[in-house]
Formats: sequence, structure tokens, C-alpha cells
Amino acid sequence: MKKLINSPETVVQDALRGMAAAHPELDVDAGAGIVTRVGGTGGGKVAVLSGGGSGHEPLHAGFVGRGMLAAAVAGPVFTSPVPDAIARATAVADSGAGVLHVVKNYTGDILNFTMAAEDCEDDGIEVAQVVVADDVAVAADAAGPGRRGTGATLFVEKIAGALAEEGAPLAEVAAVARKVGERSRSYGVALSSCTTPAKGSPNFSLGEDEIELGIGIHGEPGRERRSSMSAADTAAAMLDAILDDLPQCSDDPVILLVNGLGGTPPIELYVMRAEVGRALAERGVTVARSLVGNYVTSLDMAGCTLTLCRADAELLRLWDAPVNTPSLRWGC
Repeated sequence: MKKLINSPETVVQDALRGMAAAHPELDVDAGAGIVTRVGGTGGGKVAVLSGGGSGHEPLHAGFVGRGMLAAAVAGPVFTSPVPDAIARATAVADSGAGVLHVVKNYTGDILNFTMAAEDCEDDGIEVAQVVVADDVAVAADAAGPGRRGTGATLFVEKIAGALAEEGAPLAEVAAVARKVGERSRSYGVALSSCTTPAKGSPNFSLGEDEIELGIGIHGEPGRERRSSMSAADTAAAMLDAILDDLPQCSDDPVILLVNGLGGTPPIELYVMRAEVGRALAERGVTVARSLVGNYVTSLDMAGCTLTLCRADAELLRLWDAPVNTPSLRWGC
């Protein structure tokens, strides 16, 4: 294994120290894994907070800034942050209007964020929780924790963050976050596994001519294996899975995320954007906005995820609202 790290034990803290050096607009506690805005949200606005295991960068810390997150909490690679760190970040982010926790649907995240919220409420901080569960590779009625939270987390954080920036109350910010989650679906494909620093070897192995459909962002194997396909055929297979489950919502267009998993170059992601756009047009789906790049990664995994959100006028307005973070910026 060749990685630009000092040791598996310090990789998260070392990365956070580098983030602090690169982005002085952020207040970074590398030891605790807490990233907040310098100066806070200001004006008694709702704070939107998210977090989870590291290895998905720029999610979540890369989205801390005006118009998006007030704070993020980074746990060890692919492991939830502890309740104490979440509670500390919540207390720092709160400006008196309450805090929205955006939580990806994984057992550890749900447990630890819930415990932290209970501690914060005991201290007089109002907390609402929204769980993101958008991965259609897992059946909606599956036993266990249910659908995984993946690319729709970015949509929820951006749109809820925009409404919070406008000064909306916590109940309204939580409601729009849930609306985005309900209208979003994702699906992923891997060309290779990821390699965690601690393990030092791939989580699963693929043959030279194999791809894995329906993978998770923690290196979980997918729904099925197939022989390698063209970008057009891969896009069609991914969209079949998503559109079978995506709410119709009248004739609302979609916001599209073509997301790299960390090991796929931009040229291939743009090929996928072209093929996804063509396939959606053939299916009568209009793409109103799109985003292409590495936003919700899985360390060094090669492949991509697609996320679609049925967006009405309200969601499009909030998507277009100014945002200024290390990894997402427009309108500023």
C-alpha cells in the first residue's frame, strides 16, 4: 500500500491540521475532529451540523461555510464520531435558534448523534434530526438499518443550509431537509475497491473485467457483478435502478449529482455526465441543475455514484442560493 500519510493512526488528525492551514476561515479542533465557521453563524440563525466517518472527503468538513454547514464532526475512517464530540460541536455551533443534525443512515451514526442530541437538549439546546437514506441498492423494506445515506447528503446540507442562512426557524429548516431526502435517490458502481489505511488491502476484489453495481461508500460490496460495460450502458443500468424508485412529483425536473468515489478522473465523470443527460432526456426527465466531481468519496475507490433529486421551485431557489465553503462555492 502506497499512501501519502504518516500513519493510519494519525491520518484524520493530520488531514484536519492541513485543512486548518489551507482554510483560515475555519476553526478546526483536529484532536476532537470538530470543524466550525470562524465567528459562527451569527444573527441567531439555525445551525446545520453534519458528520460521520472520515474517508468521504470533502463530505462533511469541506462543506462548512456560509450557506451550508455551521459545523462538521469527523470520526475515524468509516467510523462514526463519538457522542461527546458531536455534542461539543453542537454547543459551539448553536447561536440560540437550535441545531439541525443531518445524519446518514448508518447504525453507529444514528446511535451516536441521537445520544449527543439528548445530551444537548438536557443542556437547553434545541436539536432536530434528519436522517438521509437515499441508496436504492438497498431495498426500502430491507431488514436491518435500511437504506444507506450517500450522495443526497450533499443536497440536504446545501438546501437546508441555504434556508437556515435566510433565518428560517428550526422546524422549517428540518422540514425542507426531509423534503429533499424524500425526493432524492442514489446508486453507485465500483471499478475497484477502496483501501483503508488501517487494513492496507482492498475491502473486496474485482477481476480485471468486472464491475460492482450497487456498492456502498464504506467499501461494502454491491448488489451484483457484471462484466465491464461502456459508460452509456453503465449509466443506463444505474438510472434504471434510480428511476424505478424516484418519486414522480408531477413534472418536476431534477438536480443531478455525478459523484466520483475518489479514484476516477474528471474526464470519466464528464463522460458519465454526458451519457446520463442523454439517457434522462430519452426518458423524459429534465435536468435543471447538475454537479460533477468528487464530493462524497470512498477513499481511493474507482467508480461513481449518481444522485437525482426531484426539485420544485422552492428547492431550486435554495440550491441556487449563494454558498461559500472550501469545496462548494457559487454566488458569492
